[in-house]
Parts: sequence; C-alpha cells; structure tokens
Amino acid sequence: MHLARKLYALPLRRGLRSGRPLATNDGSFIMAKRWHIRSHDSVSIASLQRAAGVPDVVAQLLICRGITDPAKVRSFLDPKLSDLYDPETLPGCREAAQRIHAAVQAKQRIVIYGDYDVDGMSGTAVLYLCLKLLGAEVSYYVPHRVDEGYGLNREAVQSWGNGRASLMITVDCGISAVDEAVVARECGLELIITDHHTIGAQLPEAAVIVHPQLPGNYPFSGLSGSGVALKVAWALCQQASGAQKVSPRMRDFLVQAVGLAALGTVADVVPLVDENRVLVYHGLESLARCPTLGLATLMKIAKIEPKSNGDGKPRLDSEDIAFSLAPRLNAAGRLAQAQLGVELLVTDRPDRALELAQYIDQLNGSRQTIERSMQLAAKKQIDEHFNEADDPAFVLAERGWHAGVIGIVAGRLAEKHHRPVVLISLDQMGTRAGVGSARSIPGFDLHAALETCDECLLAHGGHAAAAGLKIKEDQIDAFRTAFCEVAASEISEQQRVADLLIDAEFPLSAFTMKTVCQIERLAPFGQHNARPLLCATGATLAGPPKAIGAGGRHLSLRLSQHGMSLRAVAFGGAEWAEPMMALNRPFDIAFRPVINSYQGRHNVELHLVDWREGG
Repeated sequence: MHLARKLYALPLRRGLRSGRPLATNDGSFIMAKRWHIRSHDSVSIASLQRAAGVPDVVAQLLICRGITDPAKVRSFLDPKLSDLYDPETLPGCREAAQRIHAAVQAKQRIVIYGDYDVDGMSGTAVLYLCLKLLGAEVSYYVPHRVDEGYGLNREAVQSWGNGRASLMITVDCGISAVDEAVVARECGLELIITDHHTIGAQLPEAAVIVHPQLPGNYPFSGLSGSGVALKVAWALCQQASGAQKVSPRMRDFLVQAVGLAALGTVADVVPLVDENRVLVYHGLESLARCPTLGLATLMKIAKIEPKSNGDGKPRLDSEDIAFSLAPRLNAAGRLAQAQLGVELLVTDRPDRALELAQYIDQLNGSRQTIERSMQLAAKKQIDEHFNEADDPAFVLAERGWHAGVIGIVAGRLAEKHHRPVVLISLDQMGTRAGVGSARSIPGFDLHAALETCDECLLAHGGHAAAAGLKIKEDQIDAFRTAFCEVAASEISEQQRVADLLIDAEFPLSAFTMKTVCQIERLAPFGQHNARPLLCATGATLAGPPKAIGAGGRHLSLRLSQHGMSLRAVAFGGAEWAEPMMALNRPFDIAFRPVINSYQGRHNVELHLVDWREGG
C-alpha cells in the first residue's frame, strides 16, 4: 500500500498562513484553508438597504449572493407558493398524469419503483399517498442498495411484470435504464419514468418520461426527484378534479406533499434557488405543521423542535433535515432497509409509526458506529502508508468495510484532507469484486479520472464530484498508482489548499439575537444559498475546549473578543483543541452564526468552520 511518493509529491507552499498544516500531538496534520473575505461596498449596501427596506447586515449578505434588484430581494425573502411553475409545463408531466389516471380508473395494478436515498423515498411516498387518495391499487418497491444497486434492476422489473402489475412508475431513477425499459415492455409492463438525473446519449423506450431537462419550455432544470414526483402528483390531482383548482381534500394532501418534497430536495443537495427555494421554504412550514404520522414520530424521537423566523409561523430549519432527518432515513437505505423508510413516510398506524421510527433511529446509530470504525481504520491507513502533506490523493481499501457507508467516509476524508479520496470495500471471502466510492475536491473531475484508469476497473460511474466503481482485488495497487498519477498531474499547487469564501468580517458583539434573526430571513439555507460564513479577528479562548458528541468528535468552546463572549461548536473539530490551547495567543475565527433553540430557550451560537493564527 506504499505510494511511490517521489512521483506524486506536491509540497505545500510554505509561508501561506492560511494554508499551513497545523500539527497535533499524535503527529497528524490539520490542513488549514485559504481565506478570501469579500470586499465591503458600503455604498451598494446602503443603497439596497434603502430601496428594499432591509437591515444593513441583510443587505450586505444579499449582495454577496448577487441579489441587488429590490424586486428580487422581496421575492427572495418572501417566496410565494404561487411562484411554483405549472406542472403542465414540465416535459411529460401532463401525459404521465393522464396515463396514470386512466390506469387508476381501470383498476390496473400499479407499482412505484423508487430509489433508496431520501429523495427517492420521499418522492415514492408522494406518489404512493396520491394514488391511494385516488383509490388506486398501488404498491412500491425500493431496491437493495448493495445486492441490486442503483436504478432499475432487470430481475426486479421481471418480478413485477407478467401480470403482477400493469404499470410501473419510477421515482428518482430510470433515465439511463435503456435495457431495463426493453425488459419491462417484454414482460407486459407499461413504464413511466420520472427522474432528474443527467440524460445520457440514448433515452429509454418508456411510455412517458417526465424530466425537467427534456426539451420544452420548463424554466428550471434543478428539480430533485421528489420535486418531479410532486409535480406529477399535482397534475394527477388536477386530472382527477377535472380543473386547475383541486378539491379541498387534494389541496390538503398537496400541502403535505410539499413537505415531503422539501425533505427530498434538501437531502439530495440540489440548488436551493428558483423553484426549489419556494418549495423548501413552504415545505419546512408544512413539515412543522402537518407532517405525515411517521415523520412526526421520527421528529419527536430526534428531538426536532419547530421554530419561528419572526412571522409567527412554525417551521423547521433546512439543517433539521440535512443533519437529523435525512441521515436517519438515509441510514435505512445504506443498511438495506429503504423499503422501511418509505413505509415510515406513508403509514397511518400510530403503533407501526413508532415501531419504524425507533428502528430507523437505531439503524442510524448503527450507521454512526460503522462510520466511526471505518474512519479510524482509514486514518490508520493514511498515517501508516501516506504522506499527509504531499500525497495528491488517497486510495484506501479494507476487507469488510460496509459498502453502504464508504461514500460518507470518503466524503468526510476528502473534506478534511482536501484531496480526492477513494474507499474500496473488499469482500470478506475474497470471491466478489471490491466496491468503491470516490469523492473529489473542486477542480478535479472524478469521472474523467476514472475514465483514464478504466483498464484497472471492472466498472465505474458517477460525475465530477462523486463516483462509484467495481474492481478486482489484484488491481487495486495498479489503480492506486494510476489514479494518483492523474491527481498529481491535474491538481495544481494552488488547488492543494482549500478555499474558504467569507461573506464579511464582524466583531462578536454584532451577533445579538436581533441580528441573527435578521440573518435567518435568508433561509432556507443549502446548496447555492449557504448559511452566511463570517469571520472575526483577535478571538481568545474563555476556557479549555471540551470534546463532545459520540466518540468525542466535536468540540465545544467559549470564545471571547473585546469583552464579548459566545459559545461555539466545531462539528468534527475535536482535534483543534490541542493546537488552539498550545497557541496561547489571539487567533482569527470563521463561523456561521445560528440560533440554538432547546426546550424553549433561544441563544446565539457560533458554528466554527475554521481558525488561523492571528497577527
């Protein structure tokens, strides 16, 4: 497993204060980041503040997001459900609704084939609940993540054909299922595909394909799979109502369905702009006010409390989904129980909802245990066989690593070390191919890199940022060499240091409850609308930092500046404690301000993202 380091060494540029690795007592390094603080345009800020009637801090953060038109400011801060685009404009949506409605009326048996992630689960739940509302004879199927893999599976399609079902509707998958569409036709299944993933060179021969990127007049291509499913359900309700305006019963369902679609949209990390922002903004309110029985039960177990952003309407935060609900539901998919995740979302039995929510919560605990064990094993491999500061990529392999969890761990390692990471799960018996998951850094195209290493692999797929592969065990060393050669040639010295784009610099005294509530008006936060990242200089520790959380991975600390003191939490930052204490002088901090709500108490808190030596 040793690398020929002389071939791949790319030494860090010394003297970059923001790019120098910090050593810890165990000999490992913390790769620091390069800070970029946006310029402060006081004239533009004051102009937007007056024209849009917003506080100066909100005006500054809006300008950072490229929103300078007062009319766009108003629509951004107060999105309307009426801003959602008509489902009839979504390519394939009207025809799909007509065909599905005809199948319902004809009492045909329908099966929904969903993906095993949260986007697939929630989209499957939306269509299933809609069809049950219309009186359909409907079932759902979610493939086994490891045994069947992503997308339509030939054997599963065959098992639902030949009379068992007449119509199959995919959710969050199917756009690349060219061969499987032929199988569906051969076994008597009418196939309707609803998807949002990249369209390949050839479309499947399905009865209807619903996809926002197909040619047409749809104005937004960034919908999630559950967002597409919501549009189909909306069109179905219109079809059943015989009018654009649906019945009160269907309207109540669609409000709840917006919450389910918001769950999938946030979990799938699609851009929270345009229609997705509208959907998630109102979906977070729907999830707080009228979640499905199973979701309400899971939220109670996860201790998620609805909050108000000042308009008096309770709603969840997008972070409640991203860091609490989604990991629990994803754990079911990763540990081959995605079918139970869908059942949790659709059940109307309180006893079953409690049973499923408790079990899925336990699965998430198991996933966390597996993940921690794998991270420790991966760290050991990095420490023993790689040069932390010089090697351009990590390719790690271990027998028995859980194939459903390697992607999470690869992502965490890529973020921590700022380099491409490939984790390979080897079969315990050595009889099956290894399964790998890769995560990248900005500027390095994983898909292209794997194409270059194709002769070492049995199969691979994915995109620039994330990919999967299959490999024979005896090819791992050759693949590692080839992959690291590609990384060494394509990742520049400049790219070796992570960039941190900071919105503005403020003193800690600026972060009053009123100010942070104003910042919350920019929510929901997520992809392409991140929670504001700010910085302060000359901070000091008000006391010794404390490791918290399972396995002591996180860090709790109190920071002071000019007589002001605030609590901060660094998620995954426990290793910062030693170098912070050893520095023994003021330092600069980059953080995201939040309001921590717990048992009715609300306090301003900082989520620490990075720190560096002051001076």
